[in-house]
Amino acid sequence: MESIGIHRWTRWGSGWQRGAVTEGTLRYTAFTDDPAGGNPAGVLLDAAGLDDAAMLATAAEVGYSETVFVTARDEAERRFAVRYFSPLAEVAFCGHATIALAVALAERIGPGPLTLDTAAGEIPVRTVADGAGRVRATLTSVPTRSRPASEAEVGATLRALGWEAADLDPLLPPHVAFGGNDHLILAAAGRERLADLSYDFDALAEVMRRHNWTTVDLVWRASPVRFHARNPFPVGGVVEDPATGAAAAAFGGYLRVLGLAPAAGTPIAIRQGEDMGRPSDLTITLDPGEPRTHVTGTAVSTV
Repeated sequence: MESIGIHRWTRWGSGWQRGAVTEGTLRYTAFTDDPAGGNPAGVLLDAAGLDDAAMLATAAEVGYSETVFVTARDEAERRFAVRYFSPLAEVAFCGHATIALAVALAERIGPGPLTLDTAAGEIPVRTVADGAGRVRATLTSVPTRSRPASEAEVGATLRALGWEAADLDPLLPPHVAFGGNDHLILAAAGRERLADLSYDFDALAEVMRRHNWTTVDLVWRASPVRFHARNPFPVGGVVEDPATGAAAAAFGGYLRVLGLAPAAGTPIAIRQGEDMGRPSDLTITLDPGEPRTHVTGTAVSTV
């Protein structure tokens, strides 16, 4: 969904009107070190003067699944107020845009801890640079939760996906999980089922709007600590997200509730975007007695 050009906003009365091409909106792709992989995000480091309509229109013009806007900043405290917009609506939290923003900030003010104030709550982020200067960011989600999905929720979703109940892994039951947003988690019984994704965009969007889900998190378990994932995102105007940090955070909560979390601190690898040609690698870790998920990844500028 990448579009050409980003617009500048000029003051006009009480609102903002689109003018010439915007300078200063950065383009990063998250959960990869390859500009051709990962999930692209727009990053606007100074959006203090933009109203809701301006941010939404900017996100639509950028055309990525999410654009993150820094609306207030305290660089001395390394604290930033942020908002996230898809091309169609504001979302409370976006993981891949958070990783993109954290890397962009670390490249400008140096690595170290960051605190993001989001509509979902406070998100601590730790950034570190390796010997080559590549920055890796780890966000800590808001407290997660997970509940079994109802038969009605699962049935409507399967119909929109064109899947059958027999396509699901009986050892990983459907849940609605939260890690900043709600996501329906469905586990495919085989890798082939996950790879073959052709769904009814409008029907799935309607189901998701009805239940206020941000994505449907389709996963396949390769091992207890390695999963493949796909994330349809029609409510954001996007067929599929190639990397979804918020869904990964929710998935961590799901594993915890099911008693499937590995030993404390053991990395869980999530491979996403492979089937759409934008491979992405997300790593999550869980701590005992802590309801939050740590989500780690890299990001790289695409321009």
